Formats: sequence, structure tokens, C-alpha cells
Amino acid sequence: MEKRNRPKIRPTAPEASPVGRDVVFGLRAVVEVLRSDQEVERILVQKDLKNEVALPEVLVLARERHVPVQRVPIEKLNRVTRKNHQGVIALISSIAYASLENVIDAAYEAGHDPLMLILDRVTDVRNFGAIARSAECAGVDALVLPERGGARIGSDALKTSAGALSHLPVCRVPRLAQTIRELQARGVRVVACTEKADKLLYEVDLSGPLALLLGSEEDGIQPELLEKSDEQVRLPIQGKVSSLNVSVAAGIATYEAVRQRLNTVVP
Repeated sequence: MEKRNRPKIRPTAPEASPVGRDVVFGLRAVVEVLRSDQEVERILVQKDLKNEVALPEVLVLARERHVPVQRVPIEKLNRVTRKNHQGVIALISSIAYASLENVIDAAYEAGHDPLMLILDRVTDVRNFGAIARSAECAGVDALVLPERGGARIGSDALKTSAGALSHLPVCRVPRLAQTIRELQARGVRVVACTEKADKLLYEVDLSGPLALLLGSEEDGIQPELLEKSDEQVRLPIQGKVSSLNVSVAAGIATYEAVRQRLNTVVP
């Protein structure tokens, strides 16, 4: 069978930041990068910074572009750069984010059912990169991430993914619960992978429009999201360790979905 070609639905990664590949610092510089087309991962603002003239403009632009703003101690800013950051640092994404609606439309237009991974608070860059690598190899249409609480997609993530993030669309959404409802309204089943499930992964139909939901390294999938999923599945654990690494679980679940899809295709 020929390899399925993923539709081209997003622009290439943005140019590197003029003041550092992953970091822009200083109030005016951050304002300008927020006005540009560059993808900004998040803004770090010194906790007690209040009276700087340009700060309100930074906050307004960040809100308009749906860029998360984190108030952090000055020590954290100093760990990012020892230069004069003026209490504000922008972390630049190494990729351009895609529209989830465009991803779904492009999959249908290309003649196949969409297959996506929703990652609930997966924060470890190595896990995220490994998931992206497996997903790209499997022909997954996109990764879906929350605006807050996920791994930072900088050069480390790009490297860990072995370059997969240069080819795999990533969608950043404000609220995963709302996104799950929107997917279901468009006919996409959401199947949660959790060790708490009764059904095994191999007992569930994973063909058709599908989003696999995977949870954080610490405490799995949030209960609110589990309740909204269409089905819950688990992997069989035969050993003494109670759970798998999230990147390993993601790879197994993704390729089971791929196997089922290949078996449903008529030569």
C-alpha cells in the first residue's frame, strides 16, 4: 500500500528571532515580536513589574494573540538570559501553529478520516518530541495541545522529535474540554488512553475519524476530560510497573489505530 500523504495545511516554521533563536527580551523587542508574524510560545513577566510604560501594551497584544503570560520571579528570567531583559521575555516557538478546523477539513479533502493526538499537560520535552516523531511516522494529521501547561516547543523539542515537528501540524487551543466537544460535533470520536479503563485498546474500534487523548506524566488525564471522552481504553500491563511512559503509550495506541485502518482499506 502506498504511503498516505499528509495534506499541506500550515506554513513553514518562522524565521529565527533576531536576538536569539528561542528568546526575545526587553519590553520594546517583545512588543515588536508580538506585532510580527512570529509564533510566540509564551511571555514571561517579572512578578513585581508594574510601572514600565510598555508593559500594558505587551499584555494587550499577548491577549489578542492568545499567547499565555506567566508571572515569574526575576531569578527565572535571569536563568533564561543574563542580559538586560527589563523584566519581560518572549519564548519563541520553533514551529508555526495550525488551525484545528483546517486540519480536519484538509484530511477529509484528501480522502481519509482524520487521526489526531490530544495531549493533556504533557510537559516533558523529550516525551513530547518522541510522541511527535511516532505521530509523524504514523501519518497522524495533527497534535492538539492546550495553550497552558504543555511542553515548550523550542529548538530542544524540534531536535528531540528528529525534525518531525517540521512536518507535523500542531494545534494550540485555549481549552481542551471545549475542543473535545467541537471535535465530537464534527464526527470525530475521542478515545482516552488511561490505565483506569475497563476495555483493552485492542477491543475497541479505532477506525474512522479519531482523536486519541493522552494524559500528563504525573497524573494522567484530567477527570473532566475523561468524562467527555467517547470511550476509554487501556494497554495490557503484565509486569509489576503499573503504567507506561506516555510517549510509549502514545506510539502503541497510534499504531493500533493505523493497523485497524490498514485492515479496513480495500485493495
